[in-house]
Amino acid sequence: MDFDLLDTGGGDRAVLVLHGGAGPRSVTPIVEHFAPRARVLAPTHPGWAGTPRPAAFGGVDDLALAYLDLLDDEDLAGVVVVGSSFGGWVAAELAVRDRGHRLGRLVLLDAIGPAIEGHPVRLPQPPPGAPGPDPADLAAMQAYAGPGLADPKLLRRLARVRVPALLIWGEDDVVVPPAFGKAYAGAFPDARFEVVAGAGHQPALQAPRETFDLIDEFLD
Repeated sequence: MDFDLLDTGGGDRAVLVLHGGAGPRSVTPIVEHFAPRARVLAPTHPGWAGTPRPAAFGGVDDLALAYLDLLDDEDLAGVVVVGSSFGGWVAAELAVRDRGHRLGRLVLLDAIGPAIEGHPVRLPQPPPGAPGPDPADLAAMQAYAGPGLADPKLLRRLARVRVPALLIWGEDDVVVPPAFGKAYAGAFPDARFEVVAGAGHQPALQAPRETFDLIDEFLD
C-alpha cells in the first residue's frame, strides 16, 4: 500500500525507523543519528499526522506485513529495525514474520506489545496546561492495538525471532516500567536489556547520548 515515507537514500546500511504513538516527529533524533551513514526508511503509520488509515488496516500485523513488503520491494537485507513505543510493537511483529530474512538487528526502545501480567500499559497524562498527544493519533493507535494496547500471544511468538535484539528502557518510564522491558527481553532467543538512567518513555529524546552509545555498540 502507499504510505508517507521518509527515505534518506544512500549509505552502506539500511535502517527502518518505526515511530510510536507520539508520531513521526518523536523519532527525528533517531533518523538524524543514522542518516549520515545509512539509508534510513521512516514511514508514517497510516492514520498518524493526518494521513488516512485504510479500513483494512485494523491490526499491528497489517503494519508489520506492509513494512516487510517495503523491504522486499527495495530488496534490502541485513536491515536494522528501530522501533519506539508502539513502533517497537510493530518491529517485534515484523521480526516474528521475517521469513525472507530481511532483518539483521532489532532495537526496541521502551516498546509496548506483549501482555505482561502485573504491568498494564498506562498512557501518560500531560501536566495541566501542557499539550497532549493528537487525539487522532491516539485513536489510530487504539484502532491498531485494541483497548488493552497489548497482544496476549506476542510474548510466546518472540521465540521465532532469529536476529539479535537490543531492548533499551528509560529508568523512569511510567508507560511500561523496566520490569516490563526485562520480561519482554527474556522472551527473545538472543537479546540484551539495558536501562538508561534519567530517561522516561522516550530515551532517544531524553538521554540521547547514552541511548545512541548503546545502540552503536550493539550494531558495531
